[in-house]
Amino acid sequence: MPVPEELFAALRRHPDVEAPNLYAVDGADRLILDEAADALAEAGPGRVAVIGDHYGALTLGAVAGFGASGVRVHQDPVTGERALAGNAERAGLAGTFRSCPLGEELLTDATVVLLQLPRSLAALTEIAETVARYADPSVIVYAGGRDKHLTHAFNDVLATCFGRVHATRGRQKSRVLVASGPTVPPEPPTFPRRERLTDLGLDVVAHGAAFAGHTLDIGTRFLLDFLPRTDAGARTAVDLGCGTGILAVALARQHPELRVIATDQSAAAVASAAATAAANGVGERVTVLRDDAMSTLADGGVDLIVCNPPFHVGAAVHTGAALAMFRAAGRVLRPGGEMWTVYNSHLRYRPALRAAVGDTEQMGRNPKFTVTRSVAR
Repeated sequence: MPVPEELFAALRRHPDVEAPNLYAVDGADRLILDEAADALAEAGPGRVAVIGDHYGALTLGAVAGFGASGVRVHQDPVTGERALAGNAERAGLAGTFRSCPLGEELLTDATVVLLQLPRSLAALTEIAETVARYADPSVIVYAGGRDKHLTHAFNDVLATCFGRVHATRGRQKSRVLVASGPTVPPEPPTFPRRERLTDLGLDVVAHGAAFAGHTLDIGTRFLLDFLPRTDAGARTAVDLGCGTGILAVALARQHPELRVIATDQSAAAVASAAATAAANGVGERVTVLRDDAMSTLADGGVDLIVCNPPFHVGAAVHTGAALAMFRAAGRVLRPGGEMWTVYNSHLRYRPALRAAVGDTEQMGRNPKFTVTRSVAR
């Protein structure tokens, strides 16, 4: 039977950013479920896995529309997990699925995989290899996305791990790639990937979905120049939106007495940050935390925050995530604590930082980025 339309209409993005131009369900969700309808109807209990579900449309759609049970789900952002849980509770579908890391627990015996295609080919490579490694040999992957984000390179990545890949007819500016016949994945796996940043004398370890991967983001590179000017007396610091943990490692190496929390909403990011810290000998002083804008940290308990905030929410250019991070920083910093932020200069974040944290001054600027120091009130 089709997915009840009232289910889709009731889905929310919360606790992720909500706005009139941001949606909890899209055309790709609908098309994935329609293309997978026969396979979902035939799948037995515990045979359906969902990867990259944004806010629950795929998971809850499979349960409510096709009777799937024992569904296993992997969502990289913790906000996605929390949105799915909230939507399931409101729909009376709590307990019909469980969240898993990307790996064996998620995919063993899976015969149907529903996948919202990630934006990066690196993330898709890690997903495809993992499905091919652990899923049932009869598995069929239904991987959908919006036309504007798809290129033939997505087909090529899937074809490295599956013998048969074809695209469905498009609908609502969306398309689904169907992959089957898993082949032997590479050993060792392509991800996580470790690279040496020679100019920094630092090793970076990155999973496929981690921002900037094994490279050094140019905004982070600019902020690194200012770390020697951060509070030398700080005892607790946070790398907010840590990515692969380069700033956290740099802080820990610079201040031997400093305890650093590297936090990000991305599962791939915190796994990468933990591995990067260990690779550089500071794993005992860098704690990784998967969290949404430091929601689990106490008020007023942090001396120093460094941050290279995102300027998009999913595929949409939107400042909501950055503004939420600034508000969180104002809450968790002790009075007099510092926040050092790097951002694209055209975003003009100084008034927002001043309002959320405290007095904010520009410490540096290059043709693309600005670095500011905010002192918590």
